[in-house]
Amino acid sequence: MSLSYLFRNVIGKSSQYVRLSSCCQHLQTQNFSTSTPSYKDESSGGFHVKDSELDEASEKIHKEYVSAKIRASLPLITSRPLKQLPLHKEPKQAWLETLRSKEDIKLGLIDLHPDVFATYPRIDILHRCIHWQKQYTRINFEKVKTRAEMRGGGRKPWAQKGSGRARHGSIRSPLWKGGGSAKGPRGPQSYWYVLPTRIRERGLRVALTVKYSQDTMHVVDSLDIPHPEPEYLEDLGTERYWGGSVLFIDHKPIEEMPSNIIAATNRIKTYNVMSTEGLNVYSMLKHNTLVLTLDAVNFLEERLLYHMNRYTGDFKYDVIMSQQLNRVDAFNKQAS
Repeated sequence: MSLSYLFRNVIGKSSQYVRLSSCCQHLQTQNFSTSTPSYKDESSGGFHVKDSELDEASEKIHKEYVSAKIRASLPLITSRPLKQLPLHKEPKQAWLETLRSKEDIKLGLIDLHPDVFATYPRIDILHRCIHWQKQYTRINFEKVKTRAEMRGGGRKPWAQKGSGRARHGSIRSPLWKGGGSAKGPRGPQSYWYVLPTRIRERGLRVALTVKYSQDTMHVVDSLDIPHPEPEYLEDLGTERYWGGSVLFIDHKPIEEMPSNIIAATNRIKTYNVMSTEGLNVYSMLKHNTLVLTLDAVNFLEERLLYHMNRYTGDFKYDVIMSQQLNRVDAFNKQAS
């Protein structure tokens, strides 16, 4: 197989991808295999290599083209403004990725708020949140009958005095075999209770911190994928070592999310899509990998920081922020 056949049939329209001369020079100078080196056919004057080597080279060129095309179509993000950033904390950073290619293409680095993605890990807070999520939907339908609900037992079994036996008034007494229950379950019983907002808010921040510290949280530009086939998502997860279960989060209702990601996740049992309004601690810890869109990161930081600082009041918050800004200005003047 010659290079001309490679560019005509394997790659196709090579002028739209890369220049033919540069590709030929690159392939001719590259050592395709050490065990079976390439050879030159003197009769035809063409440069020939093995079919497997040509497939490998064509796949490499195609991947480089796709990577370059995606990078060219999307802006390179290096930072983002963070609100309510403490002066004594540095922002955390994460790679911005994309789902449009199976390759692990990095679009840039983004800053993450340290109070949301680098808070102190509280395992007790996670336990309280998980226990609350399991209990507030639990209903116990078990029910036993009391002595009043049992059939029979209206007649006194024997006289109060004179028989020498203990006094009883009904054969359905809890003391009797076949009698009613005195302190049995009386369902349906709900185990619903309200966990304080402060605990729920901190539980979300601790769960995001755990995912970020374990390198199982990824930030993507959007949930757009080129194909609705589930094999694409499975291959993408295998290529990026995402594990067996993945949770995709976007700041959109399920109806407004891309149709390809919805169709693909519906056919994979361990791949789920969720909106930011329903994000919870149990779902994040249940899945191996958490994938957040950039819009979801912005929304989570805004809401969690609001609930974290809302107890200080608007006036106190404005005073604290003005003091921090004055300190920053004074530090900049001293440095200059």
